[in-house]
Amino acid sequence: MFGKRLIVAAATAVLIAGLGACGGEGGGGGTGGEDPGAVTDVGRSDTGTVRQAAPSPDTVSGLKDSVRHLAKKTTRATRPHLVKKCTSATRRVRHTERTGTGTRRTTRTWYTTERYRTCKKVRSGTETYTRTVRSQRWCVSLDNVDGDTAKDDVWYQVARATYDEARGADEHTRMEFTPTATGC
Repeated sequence: MFGKRLIVAAATAVLIAGLGACGGEGGGGGTGGEDPGAVTDVGRSDTGTVRQAAPSPDTVSGLKDSVRHLAKKTTRATRPHLVKKCTSATRRVRHTERTGTGTRRTTRTWYTTERYRTCKKVRSGTETYTRTVRSQRWCVSLDNVDGDTAKDDVWYQVARATYDEARGADEHTRMEFTPTATGC
């Protein structure tokens, strides 16, 4: 019962968040009253002027230096093999029933036997599995990061699409992207 309520609550929260992101202010026409840092529409506004998208604070820019792809690295490993072991047992349960009031109050007691199972995971040997030593990474190195000429050869982990774009770009082409992590 509680599990169903939890699922319904989670689904409702996701739906509300999605509608909130899409809805904005009356369909999101970009007619004012917005956060000045957020741009909802890039291109021409209602007045005919061209608006630029505000860069994210996590966005970096610089000149493309090189790209690197690190393949996923795995190895075989062993771990304990766990199996579910259950035991059945019984217990005596006491029941009472009270009837009447005052001096005519009576109590009836009876016992029943209740069956139950206790399950736990126990170790039963070992099993082999494929362990990931290093996940697959796509990296791009930039020079003159954010206009600082002293920041050269800085590596960033990026999404696959950004990596493909950088791979196809010429050397020292200006690039701007949001990295997934720093270093490579």
